[in-house]
Amino acid sequence: MSAPERVCGIDDLEQDTAIRVVVGGTPVAVVKDGNGDVFAIGDTCTHGDISLAEGFVEDDTLECWAHGSKFSLTSGRPLTLPAYQPVPVFRVTVEGGDVLVDPTPIPAEELPA
Repeated sequence: MSAPERVCGIDDLEQDTAIRVVVGGTPVAVVKDGNGDVFAIGDTCTHGDISLAEGFVEDDTLECWAHGSKFSLTSGRPLTLPAYQPVPVFRVTVEGGDVLVDPTPIPAEELPA
């Protein structure tokens, strides 16, 4: 595990929206859901090389605006076609109002089924 990087302040995130950041050279979509929980997944749709941060947050998913693939915020798995490959998921911590993202993706075997 690498040292987490500060990507934004918690107040910079609006509920049910995503922002695009770069962590360790990797584009990452950081999302605050309707409950105020923060998630980080790879920002590039595995179907069409589109920024997921430009998409829609709904029911613990991030939907690609271009073709409608929905990705789980907890597992990175695509839940709808046309995407069939998952995006990486990153550990997030909130400390003193700062959102920190670990640049090393969580191994697939540690993600929920």
